[in-house]
Amino acid sequence: MLKFVHRYQKWLLAGVDALLVLVAFYVAWYLRYERQWYHTLDPAFYTDFSFYGKIGLMAAGFTVLVFYLQGAYTMPRGASFFVEFSRLVASSAIVTIVLMVGNYMFQPLYHSRLVYGMAGGFILLLTTLAHLGNRYLTAHLRRNGYGIRRILLVGAGEISRTIMRTLLAEPSLGYEVLGFLDDNPQKGQRNLGPFPGLGPIDNLSQVLVENQVDEVIITLPWQYHRRIMSILTQCNRLRVKARVVPDVLQLSLDKVDIEMLNGIPLISVKPVGITGAQYAMKRGMDLVLGAIVLLLALPIMGILALAIKFDSPGPVFFIQTRVGRNGQLFKAYKFRSMIPEADQLKPQLKALNEADGPIFKIKNDPRLTRVGRFLRRTSLDELPQIFNVLKGEMSLVGPRPALPEEVERYEPWHRKRLEALPGMTGLWQVSGRSNLSFDEMVMLDIYYVENWSPWLDISILLRTIPKVIIGEGAY
Repeated sequence: MLKFVHRYQKWLLAGVDALLVLVAFYVAWYLRYERQWYHTLDPAFYTDFSFYGKIGLMAAGFTVLVFYLQGAYTMPRGASFFVEFSRLVASSAIVTIVLMVGNYMFQPLYHSRLVYGMAGGFILLLTTLAHLGNRYLTAHLRRNGYGIRRILLVGAGEISRTIMRTLLAEPSLGYEVLGFLDDNPQKGQRNLGPFPGLGPIDNLSQVLVENQVDEVIITLPWQYHRRIMSILTQCNRLRVKARVVPDVLQLSLDKVDIEMLNGIPLISVKPVGITGAQYAMKRGMDLVLGAIVLLLALPIMGILALAIKFDSPGPVFFIQTRVGRNGQLFKAYKFRSMIPEADQLKPQLKALNEADGPIFKIKNDPRLTRVGRFLRRTSLDELPQIFNVLKGEMSLVGPRPALPEEVERYEPWHRKRLEALPGMTGLWQVSGRSNLSFDEMVMLDIYYVENWSPWLDISILLRTIPKVIIGEGAY
């Protein structure tokens, strides 16, 4: 079924649009003639729907044609819904104008111009809902492996990592990164999270032949002009689409702001991250929502504190130094989930570590208490961090708060995640939690820092609730 839907998705959408045009005409006719909108009609001027139905059939075909010519059925991957909506608005306006002009030219007896005007508005409303639903359908199909484009990255610099973390954070775009090539052995021979290093750029032809690559994305610096042209030639010869990401002055694309002065491009470096008004807005959300969460959680926290105290000897809270925004240290609060001497036993358990990178994680950690296992599985051990949020040391949403010894082992690109307040939950927590590799966690954290918005925070908070309830990836 999904295969059929994917294969004929554009045709199905066009058919739905045509049907909705007829629905729009019926609703407009019903409101005008049956519900007597605007003013009461003389029965002698009553027009049956059969007349408007014929107009609706012609309008349906014309609407689909205009939508097609406006590109509503050929939206590029990654295009925002605002772009698609603007095309629907323009198309609906054209259809409505043509209907009104046709009505004026032919002046059929007992017609109602109000029907055409209302029909145009309903066409826009209904087709907008249909195209919005089509986006959700496309995302569902891609999550099930339909419509996936397999891409190869050439270059493993900052721009390449930007692409990786964008595709990691937005799987609905429908791209599968097969891997990347880079002449630097320290980059091209190692993996970045789920993205494998496939060796030097000289391997390009071999990789393209041995793998079903749909597209090559070149992210090399601007001074590699001849190298880039050689890669484009190889891709063209093997009939593989290739695109180049412009590396302006070797700056990451998220730091470049381009303005036009009478056709002359002016390039400047813009600040990236959650700063200024954005930081103030985020802080305001933390204070308001944090206070609400604290009031609701206080009874639960009291019960948990008693359970911890009766379950095992030791303090109720576990206080640990963590690294916050811009590398500042702070004391993070958690409910104690382990035996008091847990830190002293850590060196003896090093061989059991199941996490990669600088993180230390054991799924069935022997140091956990009985209550602690429940707290870890439900993430309730992190509830006291709401006090860190209210103090301004943490945020409700943000990167995972790192330990100082972890930060000491960071690679330079990892440190970008420290540009935001650490959070009680975050993008990586709702994208896989402990099942992700360390590089994947960092990529998602950096994507969050670079693409923050209030709606992203709200989305992550809403997605956190079911993750906590089912305990997915938590240990």
